[in-house]
Amino acid sequence: MHEYALMQALMDRVGEEAAARRALAVHRIVVRIGDLSGVEADLLESAFEIVRAGTMCEGAALEIERVPATWVCSGCGQPVPSGGRLQCGGCGFPARLAAGGEILLGRIELEVP
Repeated sequence: MHEYALMQALMDRVGEEAAARRALAVHRIVVRIGDLSGVEADLLESAFEIVRAGTMCEGAALEIERVPATWVCSGCGQPVPSGGRLQCGGCGFPARLAAGGEILLGRIELEVP
């Protein structure tokens, strides 16, 4: 399960940040998932339920923000609409993915002394 390994890595990072700030608890974790990242949000949520047990995140909420795929021209930087040919209509250069492929730990809400 790919999502389980990702969630374990995210939880390790959250634990490091919480320890560095001497947090008493973690209340919320926000993760940004791109539509083209290959991550299934439902499976990530299930993995969170398993991985958080017995940790500082046991009572935390997981919020997943979806990031739509957006493309831009690699030559001139103009937006390129998705769903068609991924090539700039102006200069003909191929498009590159500008957003939508990421998996990011966006925010951690901690209770600190």
